[in-house]
Amino acid sequence: MEHHLILTLTGGLTAALIFGYFTLRLGLSPIVGYLLAGICIGPHTPGFVGNESLASEMAEVGVILLMFGVGLQFHVKELIAVRRVAVTGALFQIAVATGLGALAGRAFGWGWTGSILFGIAISVASTVVLIRVLTDHGALHLPQGRIAIGWLVVEDLFTVLALVLLPAVLAGGGQGLATTLALAVGKLLLLAVILFGAGKRVLPWILKRVADAGQELFMLAVLVLALMISVGSAYLFGASMALGAFLAGMVIGQSSFATRAASEVLPFRDAFAVLFFVSVGMLLDPVALLGQWHWVAVTLAIILIGKPLAALAVVRVLRQPFAVGLAIAVALAQIGEFSFILAVLGRDLKVLPPEGMNILVAASILSITVNPLLYRWSAPLADWVRRTPALGRWLNPA
Repeated sequence: MEHHLILTLTGGLTAALIFGYFTLRLGLSPIVGYLLAGICIGPHTPGFVGNESLASEMAEVGVILLMFGVGLQFHVKELIAVRRVAVTGALFQIAVATGLGALAGRAFGWGWTGSILFGIAISVASTVVLIRVLTDHGALHLPQGRIAIGWLVVEDLFTVLALVLLPAVLAGGGQGLATTLALAVGKLLLLAVILFGAGKRVLPWILKRVADAGQELFMLAVLVLALMISVGSAYLFGASMALGAFLAGMVIGQSSFATRAASEVLPFRDAFAVLFFVSVGMLLDPVALLGQWHWVAVTLAIILIGKPLAALAVVRVLRQPFAVGLAIAVALAQIGEFSFILAVLGRDLKVLPPEGMNILVAASILSITVNPLLYRWSAPLADWVRRTPALGRWLNPA
């Protein structure tokens, strides 16, 4: 196991460095290179093969540290300020994307249950990609960044509830479903109360004691707290590790240690985030896509056209500027880790056909590849619309 871990880590990061360098030189996002690296060391291509399960587990650490870092810089007031747009927008977009995905699944010849689960899977965006794109463009703390993060939190909560409720729904029984829902919501509320109640005093107290002992122990304490709270959130409260890490970051972010904690997490976060993209690439089976390309095209159209249009429409209805709405819509036009988690559940419950996972992986890789390019073009497009009198009056009414 130790040799597998070292080989997978070394092979994955080496391939990511090589492919990331060349894609960057070609003017593309290094994310494209990381995904190609994953395909290169995956089990479906010749040559060195990394351990998929180990790569996935290391990628999970990257997601945890990423959300912890975002939580450190994201305050409760900002979340409350965007709650109307984030909650309404996320629920509307999820409904539209789920409906389109379900219709696509039926067109593929799948049953209604598997089709609806497929639609839910393509309705939620990737945490890693969204934050990476916003950070690269300096938009994380702009209005579109704050709304997108709030939107992401709503999607995360929705995913958690879906993961809890789907087995109960398929098992049947309305009373059991209501009880399951009540328990899930109650656990999430209890988690928030504990973290923002007791945690608001306990976590800074721990960091203060460790900070006096030296730099190395402080760094270790930050990592331990982030990981422990994430794992505890998942196993004790039924939340996702990403959501637990985000809430832990928000609690510590209100203390005087926020800046120092963020600087300690940054190096680990970036290294493990690379492994997330590598692990996604490893899942793709290129040969199987030869007979599934038209299904991938339909799925990609929903992700790149249907989801953004739904997001843009609801954001404009809620009186947000067109430029802000367009940036949010484009940033969310991709899928990632939560989609795979839902797909695995569907596979385990025997409602999602085997080809569903490969279609999701292919659509994820393609949407992740083009997403940074689309976001880069969103600002110039918004400026062009503003300078075009007819479009400007229609899309930016007084």
